[in-house]
Amino acid sequence: MESVGEKLKTARVEKGLSHDQISRETNISIRYLEALETENFNIFPGEPYVLGFLRNYSAYLDLDVQKVISLYRALRIQEQPIPVEQLLKKPSKLPGFIIPFLLILIILGACAFGVYMFITHRQNNQALKTPESRSPVEYTMEGGSIAPRRMYKDDSVLVTVDGNIYKLEIKNIGETVIIYVPGEGEKNLDLNPEGITVDLNDDGRPDLRIIVADFAKNNPDMGALIHFNMIEQTVVVQPPVLNDPQNIVAPPSATNTAIRTTIIPSTQNPYPFTLQVNFQGYCMFRWEILGERDRRGINQRYFQRGQQLDIQAQNLGIRIWASSAQAARFQVIGGGRTYPFEIGAAGEVVVAEILWVRDDDGRNRLVVRRLETGS
Repeated sequence: MESVGEKLKTARVEKGLSHDQISRETNISIRYLEALETENFNIFPGEPYVLGFLRNYSAYLDLDVQKVISLYRALRIQEQPIPVEQLLKKPSKLPGFIIPFLLILIILGACAFGVYMFITHRQNNQALKTPESRSPVEYTMEGGSIAPRRMYKDDSVLVTVDGNIYKLEIKNIGETVIIYVPGEGEKNLDLNPEGITVDLNDDGRPDLRIIVADFAKNNPDMGALIHFNMIEQTVVVQPPVLNDPQNIVAPPSATNTAIRTTIIPSTQNPYPFTLQVNFQGYCMFRWEILGERDRRGINQRYFQRGQQLDIQAQNLGIRIWASSAQAARFQVIGGGRTYPFEIGAAGEVVVAEILWVRDDDGRNRLVVRRLETGS
């Protein structure tokens, strides 16, 4: 039987497509495309992402989506260990002719039952009323987040920003998930771990991140697994001066503003995490583990499209510098979860810190603090 990875790779090669081209047109990173073809499913954040990317990749290659999904599920079943009791089970002592005879009886019985159910179903349908359709559900965001939950067409979410309530509605689930955002209109979302950000109060800064984790295209009855997460922003006057021997940050005479966005919400104690950077284009990138006073703690490299960098941090954080903010995609991996985030726009030179901060109540949050220089 042809494996799911071989089927994807064969279809791609026959069409003369490269991973770079497919990544640009599907928004699936190159490492995930390669993982699907090599059947390295352990690198995905979770099962919904594997299924979602398989659907998108198969549809892009004009393959039978359901057949590819079936191949994947068959592979996962094969990977499950066989119970020892099954391996040690003694062979049947029944005569050889008994088994075919029993199979014939079972088939005949199933056919008779199927005819009976068909006739009964037709008779009952004449008396039954049309089933009542599902009523739309209205969710209210509390605590700055709505955990991933399956939502359906006409469901809505109420989000409060600066004392004003904004209503977001699921308009349709087809080729993409269409969500109406007040002030911005309809947004098309596909499977992407980074999702999209929206500015609800029109102050020029994103307030909310929306991520679609799983949905079946053109099958609205299955709904979509959607995550809503507030982006907390705080303006801090006179941020700490960075000890940067290569003058990445502007001199003290310039005006500095630190914009702080929460990545990991409230937790009792800070813990080590990994910053994962996937490069989408050419980028000069510099990083430093906070708390390392030695100059050897500052690293700098020139990265190309498709490369990946993993930076391990302890309980303080990481300082980064990128020559183009949109040339890299960022996500923090910690506490068994993955948190995607952004640091700036295309072509923008950005300095930022990913670090733990303590709130007034003594709890901790992991935030990204972007350090910008004004004129």
